[in-house]
Amino acid sequence: MKRWYYDSAQDVDLTTVDRLRRFPREPDMLVYGLRSLVALLIRVWLRVYHRFEIVGHEHLRANRSFVMVANHSSHLDTLCLLAALPLRKLHCAFPAAAADYFFRSVSRTWIAAVVVNALPFARQAHVRQSLSICSELLANPGNVLIIFPEGTRSRTGETQEFKSGIGALVAGRDVTVLPCYLHGAFHAWPKGRRLPRPKKVRLIVGEPRNYSSRNADKSDISTIASELQRAVTELGTTNGSN
Repeated sequence: MKRWYYDSAQDVDLTTVDRLRRFPREPDMLVYGLRSLVALLIRVWLRVYHRFEIVGHEHLRANRSFVMVANHSSHLDTLCLLAALPLRKLHCAFPAAAADYFFRSVSRTWIAAVVVNALPFARQAHVRQSLSICSELLANPGNVLIIFPEGTRSRTGETQEFKSGIGALVAGRDVTVLPCYLHGAFHAWPKGRRLPRPKKVRLIVGEPRNYSSRNADKSDISTIASELQRAVTELGTTNGSN
């Protein structure tokens, strides 16, 4: 007869808030169920209130891990990118969220961890550690990493300079990178506004890219970041007003 062993979860002694701040988080069926329910409600809200539209949806149909790189001007951005993914990918999609903003208060921690399954990303210290966690996620098949290389929301709606961290993450790595542009999110819910307005939002998903042949030196890393910024901006210029 086989012996059965029971290993308790590693976070069993932590408080609920500390458990949510921990990453990677232990699987929790209650959280999974709640996240799925909220995701369905958000998708209905985006379709009805913001007339949410996706262009280039076919690029998201991949079984391999991939990175979605997008402009950032609104809290709607993360919700729209998650809503573009199949529901089956909901629990293996990880938006990188500023640890110093989303994981400080109890309410923001709950929204970040439970609703959007966010990965706490250090913007100041420990950036390399955050990039290492991102690399580990991409090493597992089927994971989706959502990154806003600007680092913070634009106050004008214009795409800001991409930080080189995205280049460091994908240089020399055989992983698909999807440039994405969110049009209308800034007008719907700009930084500083308390509630969103009923403005149309469109997500444009560009052609997949791969940087496995590039070196992970400083020059190539900066070049990749610039190339992705240009690709994202061009998506907005070409398709944003169509």
